[in-house]
Amino acid sequence: MALLEIKDLQVKYGVIPALKGVSFSVEEGEAVALIGANGAGKTTTLHAISGIVKKAGGTITFGGQDITNKPAHEIVGLGISQVQEGRGIFSNLTVLENIRMGAYLRKDAKGIEEDMGRVYRMFPRLEERKSQVAGTLSGGEQQMLAIGRALMARPKVLLLDEPSMGLSPLIVETIFRTIKRLNKEEGMTILLVEQNAQMALYAARRTYIMETGEIVRSGLSKELKNDDAIRKSYLGL
Repeated sequence: MALLEIKDLQVKYGVIPALKGVSFSVEEGEAVALIGANGAGKTTTLHAISGIVKKAGGTITFGGQDITNKPAHEIVGLGISQVQEGRGIFSNLTVLENIRMGAYLRKDAKGIEEDMGRVYRMFPRLEERKSQVAGTLSGGEQQMLAIGRALMARPKVLLLDEPSMGLSPLIVETIFRTIKRLNKEEGMTILLVEQNAQMALYAARRTYIMETGEIVRSGLSKELKNDDAIRKSYLGL
């Protein structure tokens, strides 16, 4: 059984269908990517999994439990954390306060401190700036903070929405190396939404391609990278 399974997922914004029966799965310890153009339904898919948008049909199962209609805070408590598109940090709070907010459901003080150390080892720049107001960080530092904050919930599945957006190529490489390390070295299950298809295919074992609210293609990332149609349409090669 897959850790996360989406079957015939449908979402509407008013009368407009945003997702038209999306189905896919993510195995435990796997990194999976959703790629596609703007408006394909990638972010809506993550929002549906996180309980942020109402579903018009279909089911979402996590660890064998139906979470289709659970509220967002319960889904976080079950072990799904999302890094929002645009970072979504608390810009008026310090770096430290933002990181602590990621552990708001936890009561284990010792474990929280240990995980803060883990975040700082992963992103030393955050420790250097822990007293700095988060809104004054660079875009790359804010993305590091958003990922670090999500990890503080000790998620079983990490949802990442456009982590490369608006970042310099050097910072994008740093962020994706971290994503790859989280998956390969720590065994974290990751579902990644990304317009930068080349980086998504690098980070994920399997990839689903979305167009206008539907999945139109899927496969192992290493095979999709060598597909001429995919290279032309999504990689610009």
